[in-house]
Amino acid sequence: MEFLPEGLQEYVEDHSEPESDLLQQINRETHLHVLKPRMLSGHLQGRVLSMLSHMIKPKYILEIGTYTGYAALSMAEGMQPHGKLITIDNNEELSVRSKKYFELSNHSDQIEMLVGNAIDVIPTLKERWDLVFIDADKENYANYFDQVIDQVNTGGFIIADNVLWSGKVFDKNKQDKATESIKGFNEKMHTDSRVQNVLFPIRDGLMILRKI
Repeated sequence: MEFLPEGLQEYVEDHSEPESDLLQQINRETHLHVLKPRMLSGHLQGRVLSMLSHMIKPKYILEIGTYTGYAALSMAEGMQPHGKLITIDNNEELSVRSKKYFELSNHSDQIEMLVGNAIDVIPTLKERWDLVFIDADKENYANYFDQVIDQVNTGGFIIADNVLWSGKVFDKNKQDKATESIKGFNEKMHTDSRVQNVLFPIRDGLMILRKI
């Protein structure tokens, strides 16, 4: 998932804004106690999400795929004072951990955690989104985009994580379902006239989309 040499990655992180104490705690405890800790956004990507959120100044944020709450709290840093972040995950066990971290944050009254299948939950939401972060099952990335695009405000942003998929997207020998889904999503985003797109080679790849 890391495309930079280890030393260069450390240099980049050392010269980027540090994590908050709470984010450091989430980072540490996720690596100690949770399966697949590489799914955590981590220091550099978290700071990128925070910076983008500060630039966008969203009132309503939707996150599809919570994991342990690191990305949600990073994006919440740039949210408007009376804004709201809704995050969806189908892992009930992890949701207990995530909610604990949300309650420890300065944004506890602005974050709503929903447990369930995002495909079923998203149509029940009526907000108009300024920022959407997609970081869930790869097979449904294109479906999530189709579900949310009409509810994203003009000029709003959609960010999709893991769009380089550990380099598998440009390896012709990799044809598993998840890889093919990500490749299809990337092509779809590149040709969809409703959005401006740029793929950032940050960590495992961030597709940044602005609704035109």
